[in-house]
Amino acid sequence: MSGSGEIDEGFYSRQLYVLGHEAMRRMGSASVLIAGMKGLGVETAKNVILSGVKSVTVQDEGQTSWSDLSSQFFLKESHVGQNRASSSVRQLAALNPHVHVSAHTGPLDEELFLKFQVVVLTDSSLDDQKRFGELCHSHQIKLIIADTKGLCGQLFCDFGEEFEVLDQNGEMPASVMIQHISKDNPGVVICTDDRKHGLSDGSKVFFSEVQGMTELNNIQPVEIKVDGPYSFSICDTSAFSEYQRGGVVTEVKQPVMLNFKPLHEALNDNELLIWTDFGKISRHQTLHLAFQALHEFVKNEQRLPRSWCQSDADSLLALVRELNTVAQLKQIDEAAVRSLSCTARGDLAPVNAFIGSVAAQEVIKACSGKFTPLQQWLYFDAFECLPAGEDQLTQSAVLENGTRYDGQVAVFGSAFQEKLERQKYFLVGAGAIGCELLKNFALIGLGAGEEGLITVTDMDFIERSNLNRQFLFRSQDIGKSKSKVAAKAVCDMNPKMKITAHQNRLDPDSEGVYDYDFFMGLDGVAAALDNVEARVYLDGRCVQHQKPMLEGGTLGSKGHTLVVVPHLTESYGPGKSSSGSAIPLCTLKNFPHRIEHTLQWARDQFEGLFKHAPENVNLFLRDLGFVKRTLDHGDAEAMEILGGVWSNLEDMEAGGQRPNSWEDCVSWARCKWETLYNNEIRQLLHCFPPEEVTATGLPFWSGSKRCPHPLTFDPSNLSHVWPCSSCCNIHSLDTTHMDYVVAAANLYGHIYGMEGTKERTAIRNILEGVQVPAFTPSSSVKIHLTDQEMEEDMKNDGDEDEKARLEELKGKLASSSLKSSAQMFPIDFEKDDDTNFHMDYIVAASNLRAENYDIPTEDRHQSKRIAGRIIPAIATTTAAVAGLMCLELYKLVQGQQEMGSYRSAFINLAVQYFVMSQPSRPQPFKVAGKKYTLWDDFLVEGRRGGQQEMTLEDLFQYVKEKYNLTVCSLFYGTAILYNGHSDRLKKSVSEVVKTVTRADIPPHKKMLELIPSFDEDEDCESVPTIRYLLV
Repeated sequence: MSGSGEIDEGFYSRQLYVLGHEAMRRMGSASVLIAGMKGLGVETAKNVILSGVKSVTVQDEGQTSWSDLSSQFFLKESHVGQNRASSSVRQLAALNPHVHVSAHTGPLDEELFLKFQVVVLTDSSLDDQKRFGELCHSHQIKLIIADTKGLCGQLFCDFGEEFEVLDQNGEMPASVMIQHISKDNPGVVICTDDRKHGLSDGSKVFFSEVQGMTELNNIQPVEIKVDGPYSFSICDTSAFSEYQRGGVVTEVKQPVMLNFKPLHEALNDNELLIWTDFGKISRHQTLHLAFQALHEFVKNEQRLPRSWCQSDADSLLALVRELNTVAQLKQIDEAAVRSLSCTARGDLAPVNAFIGSVAAQEVIKACSGKFTPLQQWLYFDAFECLPAGEDQLTQSAVLENGTRYDGQVAVFGSAFQEKLERQKYFLVGAGAIGCELLKNFALIGLGAGEEGLITVTDMDFIERSNLNRQFLFRSQDIGKSKSKVAAKAVCDMNPKMKITAHQNRLDPDSEGVYDYDFFMGLDGVAAALDNVEARVYLDGRCVQHQKPMLEGGTLGSKGHTLVVVPHLTESYGPGKSSSGSAIPLCTLKNFPHRIEHTLQWARDQFEGLFKHAPENVNLFLRDLGFVKRTLDHGDAEAMEILGGVWSNLEDMEAGGQRPNSWEDCVSWARCKWETLYNNEIRQLLHCFPPEEVTATGLPFWSGSKRCPHPLTFDPSNLSHVWPCSSCCNIHSLDTTHMDYVVAAANLYGHIYGMEGTKERTAIRNILEGVQVPAFTPSSSVKIHLTDQEMEEDMKNDGDEDEKARLEELKGKLASSSLKSSAQMFPIDFEKDDDTNFHMDYIVAASNLRAENYDIPTEDRHQSKRIAGRIIPAIATTTAAVAGLMCLELYKLVQGQQEMGSYRSAFINLAVQYFVMSQPSRPQPFKVAGKKYTLWDDFLVEGRRGGQQEMTLEDLFQYVKEKYNLTVCSLFYGTAILYNGHSDRLKKSVSEVVKTVTRADIPPHKKMLELIPSFDEDEDCESVPTIRYLLV
């Protein structure tokens, strides 16, 4: 929030799509106290400050010690001996210019607490927790208690006797179109079958745009009862008018009131525990007692249990047993108590990252009323990270050495620390998750030794919208390389880090850099990518080179992690097709019924008019073969593309669309408006009038087909109205007809290198002189009802008239005067620049089309999300996911080979949903009766012992001798290397590849992936890959 109360949408861009404006405004008035500035406290503070509350005060009386550097990323070696809060405050304040950050180095007391709406206690005693818990509960101060000890974490929330949650899950309200409504008691609503309604019993909805049974449009939200995925019951409709057609039903978010118990009561209530791992329910019940026992141990001994000291573990276990005489747990997980005792001195960055992020999310809930808070206890452990059996540590292996890694050595020992420092890891992506991973890498010392190295690559540059969640970047870094800035930032955290920063996209074009030698030199890979295609490609490279991969992703408050272990787990796998969610072209072109359809249509218009059209012109001007290649695409497509080229090159006076002045650009925009929002709609209604019926006698315009109406241009048009799904009121949206003209004219001028203007008075004056051509609908126009019809027509050759027009067009394009035209300037869509007219055009174009079809319009903010395909993001989820990924990293570095040790995670911080489960095993397949998985390959050295490269016949013989399989055919990609080609058997494998592909093998290509078929099992769908080494 800015000082004036305005939300800085450029800074909070991605977070706004998670929280919304109202929640952000409420947060902007909240003051938060965070007590304790060790690793857990600073992680919580970082995420709260990035979220955008009014102010944060960080409190700590303690001095920095070496062990603090294990997880406190804003403390440096120079801070040892200095106050933790005052040493951290400058860097915390730099995270967000809109949040006032201050330090308090004195003790906690009542006077201090009463200044804040939310208090977070970390690293506090149970006595303090109880004392301040009573104070907070009685004064309506929201209290969050967070604690981590080694591999364990604890969280507690008390938001008072009455806490109102305005939006329980943050999901967009369900909105579906109506197929039919019965006149009955109760009335039954049947929705169109293109989307399940997604409602639940007790949901409240309101109706709009219903024709016939119009009474529903004017009633208050009604409660529903679900009858099925596409139907539900409502109130008594028997006295209402008959339903005719149309209508939209929209869910109304209902606030709920929650009650919280104070800490002293909640301590004895096991029903308040939220599970983070359903395989550990008994363990977490035990941990609830063990954390209380740990406080008692510290109170008695004035210290935490010594690392891996069995006598201290015995003492802690005795205290837990004593507490259980009251709690009456059926079974105590004694191993968990001992593990907690042995590791409690540890201070681990990944655990703090996870618990601190969840704690920060609870602060956001307390400040905003958005999402469902924790009620009231949460425990987390990662004891599976510990070595098992014979590898158990002893006290002597975990002695503190006065180094920055002491907090980690206390858990895993010095030998493991040395192993971490020797690691060579490849991080792909330096965005939000990438920054968080690099922070963790620096804190745990990954690759920080003489033999270690982190290689990070990211082709992107820092934008202002990144600063809200990619916490290694500052405003002065905007425009710089993400990977370089991130690498420098973490080297400042840990000067011993060895990082190489690249700016390469990871794809086949960069395989010269990330080749066989590069991957074979790695210990593992971490994927911090934002798209499925890149993840699939990287996963394939890891499988190819038998390397483990850590993968994670977020979507708003939701996150997931995946660990890929060679020969043990499944891989990320092939990409899931997105075609199922693609909008049919006919829906976009003629039958939209959702705002997503009109926004995609507007985006397509933008790309077609301002990017593809000028790109085609430029290709035509510089490529002599362009016309011929285009003609090969078929008559219909050729007419569209070549007609566009001619139109864009021919002056307006000669019948084309090339402007000679700014006035011409305005004229073009006005005429385009008429074509899109009046003429084409009139043509559609001419072909399918409002009263049209289908062959079965049903109304044509029903269900998902909304009957449109043409718009009449009015430069004075000020607004459109739509019903709000959150409060059922009618709001106006400032979408003027002029918005379209101003944006379209400026964009059109840009592609021709002309300067435009935003001055509306001047544009309005030009419009007065524009002659809009008259339009009469034609009966010869065919409108496709399905994509299949459209595709078939595109494939068919045109009739004689169309062929004649195409020949005429070819003649026009042969004109030397056209060939001498100036190049055009294509526009790449950029959603985050509010001065470039891109989103102005998209919003205006979409909302005008929505008005054509009576679809509820959308504001600029949400239009930007949908059209820009923005992934909602918030710092809390990102940090939590990175923490969980680094816990899996511990296991990979140890070389654990038990499936039960690893965890894949699915979390939703909005509703406290945590599922930690074992990853899946790789799917086996059989070849000639023997089992294989994707990790099994046939590795063949093409030049064994430095000898001459083997022939194709040698390769087949080697496979026969070693695997007892007879190769009957062999493929390299789509190329057939062998399928009975006896003349190729005496040639070397690489020579056959060159001959068949008609291309040289790139010098960096040191491994060929060959796919065989075998005589013994020719019909099997999956076979092991032959990985043929050229080295």
